[in-house]
Amino acid sequence: MPKKPALSVSTVPLSVAVRSWKLSLQARNLSARTIEQYVESLGLFVSFTNDKDLAAVTTQDVQSFLADQLGRLKPSSVLTRYKGLRLFFGWAVDEEELEASPMTKVRPPIVPEQPVPVLLDCNVRTLLKACAGKDFESRRNLAILSVLFDTGIRRAECASLTVDDLDLERRCLRVLGKGRSVRLVPFGAQTAKALDRWLRVRGNANTDALWLSARGRGPLTSNAIRLMLDRLSRETGVELHAHLFRHTFAHNHLNNGGNEGDLMMLAGWKSRQMLNRYASSTAAERARNAYRSPLDML
Repeated sequence: MPKKPALSVSTVPLSVAVRSWKLSLQARNLSARTIEQYVESLGLFVSFTNDKDLAAVTTQDVQSFLADQLGRLKPSSVLTRYKGLRLFFGWAVDEEELEASPMTKVRPPIVPEQPVPVLLDCNVRTLLKACAGKDFESRRNLAILSVLFDTGIRRAECASLTVDDLDLERRCLRVLGKGRSVRLVPFGAQTAKALDRWLRVRGNANTDALWLSARGRGPLTSNAIRLMLDRLSRETGVELHAHLFRHTFAHNHLNNGGNEGDLMMLAGWKSRQMLNRYASSTAAERARNAYRSPLDML
């Protein structure tokens, strides 16, 4: 029986293949942030290997790169590098640019379980108090903090909100999440009050973006929200970043007896991986809160 002809392999440089791979990621409707992280990982790998030909990359190249990254970054960040490489070489095999992936026998880095930090009630009160003014930025910042704390949405999701996404009467937000998925997220009376005050200060604008930059010059970007939170952190002494609100929201939901399935829907998680991470980090505290002495109940 005649042998099957060998599969032709690519002789193009890694950098050229990465450009084609990026197009495939965009076609999959992945979030811009996810694509950015994966492409950044491959860019570092390209530099590390001096832009080898795709077919010349070996398992040792991958292992050496990951070891180098572990000497510079946290294991969780290196895991992102690993995922990007695995996805890239899997694509190269699917495209028949490679016969086999050099990552077939490369195991992901072990990421130690780390407790997810949450904001204390006193921290939240301090932050809200710091934005208690009546001026344009104070009203805007208080509304943003209220939304982040009350809904747990991501910073980028918050930045992309439009006026039409807000329903004050029903107290809910229409949020565009990862993968362009849309979900409705409720909020409470205090957040509704902060949003209503902000809308009155915001007035009419030439954009439908919910959040405006200083003096209403244009939409407030995700990076601008990060800078605002950094400034608040310095002014109040409260360690702060946008994801900390997300951690706190998940903890409060579960601590108050909320359903895990409901939390997945509200947070925009499609798998239980993130839910398990958030739930396990504060499980001990919830267990203490739920504890009832058997002797006292006799």
